[in-house]
Amino acid sequence: MNYRQPPRTQNTQPSDKKTILSVSQLNRQSKELLETYLHNVQVSGEISNLSRPASGHWYFTLKDQRAQVRCAMFKSRTQYLKFIPKEGEQVVVTASVGLYEQRGDYQLIVNSMQSAGEGALKQAFEELKMRLHHEGLFNPEFKKPIPKHPKHLGVVTSPTGAAIKDVLSVLKRRFPSMPVSIYPTQVQGQEAGGQIANAIERANRDQVCDVLIVGRGGGSLEDLWPFNEEIVARAIYNSQIPIISAVGHEVDVSISDYAADLRAPTPSAAAELVSPDRYEWLGRFEQLERTMMRSMQNRLSQQRFHLLQLIKRLRHPKAQLQENMQRLDMAQMRLHNSMQAKLCGHKDKLSQLNNQLQQHRPDTQLALMKQQTASLQQRLHHAMKSQLHDLQQRLAQKADVLNAVSPLSTLSRGYAIVTTEDGQAVRNSQQVKTGSKVYAQLHEGKLSCEVIETLPDEAHK
Repeated sequence: MNYRQPPRTQNTQPSDKKTILSVSQLNRQSKELLETYLHNVQVSGEISNLSRPASGHWYFTLKDQRAQVRCAMFKSRTQYLKFIPKEGEQVVVTASVGLYEQRGDYQLIVNSMQSAGEGALKQAFEELKMRLHHEGLFNPEFKKPIPKHPKHLGVVTSPTGAAIKDVLSVLKRRFPSMPVSIYPTQVQGQEAGGQIANAIERANRDQVCDVLIVGRGGGSLEDLWPFNEEIVARAIYNSQIPIISAVGHEVDVSISDYAADLRAPTPSAAAELVSPDRYEWLGRFEQLERTMMRSMQNRLSQQRFHLLQLIKRLRHPKAQLQENMQRLDMAQMRLHNSMQAKLCGHKDKLSQLNNQLQQHRPDTQLALMKQQTASLQQRLHHAMKSQLHDLQQRLAQKADVLNAVSPLSTLSRGYAIVTTEDGQAVRNSQQVKTGSKVYAQLHEGKLSCEVIETLPDEAHK
């Protein structure tokens, strides 16, 4: 049940001024409160006062030993039910709580309904499905391929049920020559699950069929329950014969559908899957027959043409001998020409090698190397002389630049560098005092001087 606590208001102090509501306002606010905070609840109880008018809507009362509540289930939801509820039946409904404002009665708006026993079966179905899924019984890699053209079909079902009649009817229409073995078993009741599993094992022991259809016609969840039993699922999983599960109608899903190698929505659909269409086969046979006839005719025509060619090529032995003698003469001539050409080629190659030998004589090579050495020495001497001249010019340029920025060049123009006794350059008259000793560095020589008076710079006054 989805139940939410109503929100707390910010002001918890009682108001001196009470709001007076009309009945309509009270019912409307109550309806909004119920629909907001009691949504999608599940309620179990017994059906009574069931009414099904022509509109398709259902109205009834759900009660237990102490209380009852009115319920409404509209046509848009009733059409999805798989059973018709009866008076006194125990059910579980999923509903939203609402309020019928005109009467002030609250009621349940039912969205879905199931029999109380069916709910337990569905829970058991989900638990078994989850457990077998974790064990890997439904894994796709374990599914066996269904043969495209089965040679022998086996059917595990009730011998008197609608399923076997549907299967045989489809086979009679599509491919009546297919042999069928029926493994009779109960498909409803407590003993049905074990019988179905034994029938599958018996079919595997017989090793006659190359595909099995396991199923039955439609019914309620309780009727289909044998196909949701673990023993049946494991028998299908352990079968060496590929199995098609065909249980109930298209909307019905069983554990055997998950465990089988292929699921068919109905037994008739399963028979359609395993049986080829005889008219399609006959058409295919006729096409293959025509193809084979054309192929044979083409082959005969080719052999006849080949035979004619052989007849034309058949000649007198004397003509063949003369042709062979002519071919021998031609071969001798080609051999002679080839030998002459090869001999000339070897002579040319020998001449080339002799010329190369003359070119590589030691005295010839020595004279060539001496000539190359003299040329390299001349080029080296010229390059060294040119590079030395460039370096001398660059040195003279750098010396001129250095003299231009040298302090000695400045001193040559009559300037002097004045330093204190500790060697610091005097840049300001305030650095020295009257009577202190200073030194003046000239362009040539050095003077020792005594400060008689310090004068401020006129430009900074």
